[in-house]
Amino acid sequence: MERYTIKKPDSIKKKKRVGIGPSSGHGKTSCRGQKGQMSRSGSKHRAWFEGGQMPLQRRVPKRGFNNIFKKEYQIVNISSIEKFEITEITPEVLEKKGLITDRNKLVKILAKGECTKAVKITADSFSVSAAEKVKKAGGEVIIRNNDKKKQTGKKLKK
Repeated sequence: MERYTIKKPDSIKKKKRVGIGPSSGHGKTSCRGQKGQMSRSGSKHRAWFEGGQMPLQRRVPKRGFNNIFKKEYQIVNISSIEKFEITEITPEVLEKKGLITDRNKLVKILAKGECTKAVKITADSFSVSAAEKVKKAGGEVIIRNNDKKKQTGKKLKK
């Protein structure tokens, strides 16, 4: 076997040589056409660019409504509070126990589950049935006084 008889593998391909004369089939304009943005060096455009045409995301009608004054509550059920052997529940305690993510955000207590022991609960909001269950068990419901209402755009009454 001589070196000149060895065939190179098909995976090795020659690079396409453009602009090397008219006989190559890729001479003169090097497959770039005549004039325009893409024929010139340094030409590029974003994948979503549509050549000056009105872009798709601006042509499609927008639907729906986003209420900028909406209050987002972190929800806690009575059943999850009942598991702890604590008589006073605050947002700080709920955060430590992992029931809420941020003590500074609004917290609402819902009535899922039964309240069997007297617990003093401090939160921003209570469902009516949750407040009744806590009071019936001998507990106390305290609505937290914070300035979240200022953030929602509503004026505080004094």
